[in-house]
Amino acid sequence: MICSCFTKKLVYLIMVGLTGLCSLSGCTQHDYKAEADEKVYNIIDQKWRKEFGAKVNYKISDTEPSPNDIQIEKAIPASGVLTLPQAVALATAHNRLYQLEKELLYTTALDLRLTRHEFETKFFSGGRQAYGKEGDEEGIGGEADFGFERLLADGARIGTKVSLAWFSVLTGDVSGGLASILSTTVIQPLLRGSNRKVVQENLTQAERDTLYQVRSFNRFRKTFVVGVITQYYWVLQNFDAVENAHQYYKTLDEMYVPVEKLVNAGRLLRLELDRIRQEKLEAWDIYVQAQKEYKQALDEFKFWQLSLPANVEFQLDVNELEVLRSVVRSMPEFSEAEAIEVALVERLDLANSGDAIADAERKVLVAADGLRGELNLFVGVDATSLSDSSELAGVGALDDDFTTDRDRLNPLRRLRDNNPLRNFLNESEIGIDVELPLDRVLEQNIYRKSLIALSQRQREYEEVSDWVTLEVRQAYRDLTEAAERYRVQSEGVALAQKRLKNTSLLLRYGRANSRRVLNAQDALLDSRNAATEALVNYAIATLNFYCSTGVLQVRPDGMWEKESAQENKSKDQRPQTKDHSPKTKVLLPES
Repeated sequence: MICSCFTKKLVYLIMVGLTGLCSLSGCTQHDYKAEADEKVYNIIDQKWRKEFGAKVNYKISDTEPSPNDIQIEKAIPASGVLTLPQAVALATAHNRLYQLEKELLYTTALDLRLTRHEFETKFFSGGRQAYGKEGDEEGIGGEADFGFERLLADGARIGTKVSLAWFSVLTGDVSGGLASILSTTVIQPLLRGSNRKVVQENLTQAERDTLYQVRSFNRFRKTFVVGVITQYYWVLQNFDAVENAHQYYKTLDEMYVPVEKLVNAGRLLRLELDRIRQEKLEAWDIYVQAQKEYKQALDEFKFWQLSLPANVEFQLDVNELEVLRSVVRSMPEFSEAEAIEVALVERLDLANSGDAIADAERKVLVAADGLRGELNLFVGVDATSLSDSSELAGVGALDDDFTTDRDRLNPLRRLRDNNPLRNFLNESEIGIDVELPLDRVLEQNIYRKSLIALSQRQREYEEVSDWVTLEVRQAYRDLTEAAERYRVQSEGVALAQKRLKNTSLLLRYGRANSRRVLNAQDALLDSRNAATEALVNYAIATLNFYCSTGVLQVRPDGMWEKESAQENKSKDQRPQTKDHSPKTKVLLPES
């Protein structure tokens, strides 16, 4: 009879458990991805400032883009010609490195969301059903609980749990029944760990790390668009070299016929004709090499900037070179000293380096707090509806002592021993935990290292500041040199064309040999290639200069623009970067 009863109870227990599992698995799935995306981009929107640039093209690929984000297919236009704006847009939408930077921004904000959650009310709920045996007594029981925990800004931890338990004893004299349990714990640090700045340090650092990553992402966008445009121009430069080499070969080919006539007429030696034939072979070799270099540069542009397969065929817009040639060359409207001053305010990477000093100062405060003694006030209450029945069996793990609880990270989430044969008890306690700071070698080392780290951050800021100054000075010199070099090379092309024209006329009338004409042809080829190189270098130097000073801004379409002088003036009225000189006060541990 007992076995039959036990079998029925066991079958019932299994059926109830399976029913619970089925109900849990059948619940409507929560859209965790959508919730995470919403939380993360709310955080990024809070951290993004207007002066960083347009808030577009920053969402990862598997989320819904913003209305102004670039949405372009990973394909080449039907014309087979990829313009510069199209190339920048395509790279912005599909470049692998750009995608990685967006994901890094997302995961940094995702980490901040988790850190914020540590200071939010965290709810938990669960339950169990179990069979247990203790001596001659055996029984089945179940428990369901619901509660919350919260960490306060002053270090206090509060938790409450409400449980409902049932049990049924199968053998012996112990009766069964239903019990409800209310558990509450409060732990309040009074010394170590009670400083609000110390308690919230992880949150503060996570908040600042997200801001730093927003800055880094916007700095990356500037260097990225400069890199894409630079590579585009370099490919065009290679293409122009191909065109110049082909034109050089055609000119020699056209020159061969009249020289042959002069040789046949006895006005020139046959040696002159052989010299032209040899120059034609060398010109063809130059043309073949130029083609190879152009195709290689184009393939690398496809792979590194556009993230396209190398076998995708297209051409770049050669009109971009004509646009560059038509632009009036002029130096920036501010001097080198003014450019450095602007860069020290505008550069986002320098701002991150400066704020890292404040982070190091807080780390010193946290380390100093660790040197103090520990004094914690604790309060705990367990109240049950059947506490007077000392022999009343209940569900296990509800009568754990508070001393063990206080050592757990989540004291109310108690372990379950799957033994329902336990007694319910009322329990409450209040007291203090004291730990004297007798052994603080580990904490002392951490404190000393934090002071060293503070000095390191100060030196790093000075180094980055000096590097920004050096970078701007170099960019200014490069721009000055590129502008002057392009002027010189442009005049050189005009002179080379005039020289070729004159020597060609002399050759036609037999008053010059072919060597002079060939030398003029070589000079024209070299001057054309040098002029194109100088033009491209000037355009790139201009981009690098504005990027180095921090005034280059990325538009929503991925292209760039320079901030106006009025915008720079308004920024000069904003609070300047904090002076992070080595005068920072060292925080000493409190007694």
